Amino acid sequence: MPSKETGQLRIVDSRTENAYLIPIHDNFIRAKDLMAITTPDPRGSEVDQKLTILDNGFENVACMESEITLIDGNRGQIQYRGHPIQELFHNNDYEDVLYLLMWGKLPTQAEKVDVRRKFAAAMVPTKTVVDTIAAFPRNSDTYPMCLAGLCAFMSGDKVIANNRHTHKPSFHNNFEQADAAIIRTIAYYATTLALIHCHKRKLTFTNPDPNGTLIGNLLLMMGKTNKETGVGPDPEIQACLEKLWICYADHEMTNSTAGLLHAGSTLADPGSCAISALVCGFGPLHGGAIDLAYEALGKIKHPSFVPAYIEMVKSKKARLFGYGHRIYRTRDPRLSLIEELIEQNREKCDANPLLRVAFAIDKLANEDEYFVSRKLKANADLLGCFLYSALGFETDMITAIITLSRIPGGLAHWRETLDKPIKIWRPRQIYTGDRVDDVDTPRRQSLSSNEGPLKEKHGIQVRELNSGKSNKIPFKVKAVLWAKSCFS
Repeated sequence: MPSKETGQLRIVDSRTENAYLIPIHDNFIRAKDLMAITTPDPRGSEVDQKLTILDNGFENVACMESEITLIDGNRGQIQYRGHPIQELFHNNDYEDVLYLLMWGKLPTQAEKVDVRRKFAAAMVPTKTVVDTIAAFPRNSDTYPMCLAGLCAFMSGDKVIANNRHTHKPSFHNNFEQADAAIIRTIAYYATTLALIHCHKRKLTFTNPDPNGTLIGNLLLMMGKTNKETGVGPDPEIQACLEKLWICYADHEMTNSTAGLLHAGSTLADPGSCAISALVCGFGPLHGGAIDLAYEALGKIKHPSFVPAYIEMVKSKKARLFGYGHRIYRTRDPRLSLIEELIEQNREKCDANPLLRVAFAIDKLANEDEYFVSRKLKANADLLGCFLYSALGFETDMITAIITLSRIPGGLAHWRETLDKPIKIWRPRQIYTGDRVDDVDTPRRQSLSSNEGPLKEKHGIQVRELNSGKSNKIPFKVKAVLWAKSCFS
């Protein structure tokens, strides 16, 4: 829904005494409107300087409008396309939510089956992909294996591989082709994770079920099958992940989603965009925080050591991962849903002694003035890893699996841009280094005395140098002039 003007911001520039009225739309102003605020260039340029916004870390800058996910950090609310996350968690499964995020509505059973079969058809790996994963030592870190496997899949996808060689956008305003490529990208990554899991543990990879769900086939390919029958995915693990992944399905404009969209603004294919998201998602301050939170709990070891660790955090001698969030000023709404799943799997979760450490941290921090006054609350990273551990996933795969639950949400944001005007993302910077304000340096003046008349060559204006021997333009200069003619 397009935003409406709800007021005006009155600005008086003390440098010029000029007054401006900036439209306010639903509690935001457009940065472009601030460009009307100008002042003469102090270095004497004839062009006035336009006002620029500096926001290190993008703490208060919105880069786009979206209809997908609403986060109210003050009230602790998340909505996917107008549906509260609690409602979806209790009444739907991940398949429903994926469809809702991507295509804007909850699916019918027929629509779920159709997408399910398309996912499964794209999950069968080629020999190139299998060999790529097998080339890694079994003790390799999961992250580079994820990138390599997805790249290997993309190399065999003609539409994705040829995207950068086309003279017109492959996906912009072409939703049929975009949707097919989105489904293949998600399927490729699911299979990549399964191949990595099997390779690192010397397990046999199982091809997907043509009628299986995304989560069901991930488990099947990883060898996590029904313990009683040996046929099909483990129903307990699948049931838990169908709910848990709803908590991670999308989180508005995260760092990884912004990275994905930054790549997408160049008209990159969805596979390349997904890789951009993965690179961001594995960083220790983003998805990688899940690993660090779990490792930190392992260092604390026992609830009795929590008070001492909290004091170290307060004195800036340690960092408390899984606590605090830039968006939320109250408890992360996903946390209560994760706690429900922990309660449903209490026996398995209690087998991990670190869960008691996590609960002790949450209890103590909730009562400590340091955390209370700063409105620092637990986030989903604090407890999410325990469910994966309880379900039998080793820690080296947890972040990778969580990124799979998030990639569809990121690609939903990419899809949302495909009928919007094409505009590459190119942030500004504020230069703070040394500068030479006088352009007429001695070197420049010495060149000026040798300059000849302007001539036109290849459609551009060229001033040749008057030298005693030759008027030929050096090869390097020609190359620069040619480049300028191409990219100006």
